[in-house]
Amino acid sequence: MAQQTIILANGCFWCSEAVFLDVIGVESVESGYTGGDMVNPTYRQVCGGDTGHAEAVKVVFDDEQISLDDLLDIFFATHDPTQLNRQGNDIGPQYRSAIFTSDVAQVDAARRAIARANAEHDDKVVTTIEPRGEWYPAEQEHRDYYAREGSNNPYCMAVIAPKLAKFRKSFAERVKSGAPQPS
Repeated sequence: MAQQTIILANGCFWCSEAVFLDVIGVESVESGYTGGDMVNPTYRQVCGGDTGHAEAVKVVFDDEQISLDDLLDIFFATHDPTQLNRQGNDIGPQYRSAIFTSDVAQVDAARRAIARANAEHDDKVVTTIEPRGEWYPAEQEHRDYYAREGSNNPYCMAVIAPKLAKFRKSFAERVKSGAPQPS
C-alpha cells in the first residue's frame, strides 16, 4: 500500500466529505480549512470570507486502489469547476475550487486533471492549484455531517444527496461496497 494525501476544495466540505468517503481506496476524509493566513480559524470566521481559507477536505487514499488521476476526475465531476469563488448558493473565496498540492507529482496530476476538465467545460475551468499549507481540522460538529444529518436536514437532501447520487451513478465501479446504489 502506498498512502497519499491530497487536499481538495470544491465548495461546501459537507458535500465533498460525503462523496469521498464512498470512494474505494479512500481511507479517511477530514473536513477543515486551508489556504489562508489566520491561525486556527473557526467555521464562522472562514464563512465570513475574510481569512483567505477555503472549506476543504483532506483525503487520505491508497494509490494502489485508486490513482490520484481517478480521484481528481471524481473531484471535477462532483462540483462545477467553472464557477469562480462559489458553488451554487455558497458564495465567496472560501468556496473556491482548488487543489492543494504537496509535491511536483501532485502538481502534474492536477494540471492533467484540469486539462481533462477543460475539455469537458469549453476551457472555462477556474480551479486553482495552490501549495499545501497549514491544515486546520473543522470543528467536531462539521465532521461526518451528512452521515449524522443527511435524512433530517433540508440542505443535505437538496444539495448533498444529488451529488452523492451523481457520483454513485457515474462512478459505480469506484463506490465502496455497502454504499447505497442509484436506482
